[in-house]
Amino acid sequence: MYAVVRTGGKQYRIEPGIEFLVEKLEGEPGSAVVLTDVLLLADDKEVTVGSPLVAAKVNCEVVAQELGPKLRTLKYSRSNNDRRHHGHRQKYTRLVVNSMERN
Repeated sequence: MYAVVRTGGKQYRIEPGIEFLVEKLEGEPGSAVVLTDVLLLADDKEVTVGSPLVAAKVNCEVVAQELGPKLRTLKYSRSNNDRRHHGHRQKYTRLVVNSMERN
């Protein structure tokens, strides 16, 4: 059984027991998160494609709150001798899928 879910503006193909990273969701490690934006749900017998969503939910558990790699940018203007540095570090949540169920 697998599903395609949408969270944080991205889509993820997930299966029970798998760990995956999503953009930051609220929750402490060990707390439960329910993902309801299920776009596709497939098992051994049938594949259900939503229009736009499938009536299903995915139960996940928060494993950790993490930070992504540091990204650095530099803007340089030669004629003005102008330099600008900018850095960014994205926040992520690591989830593990416990179960999937149809409503």
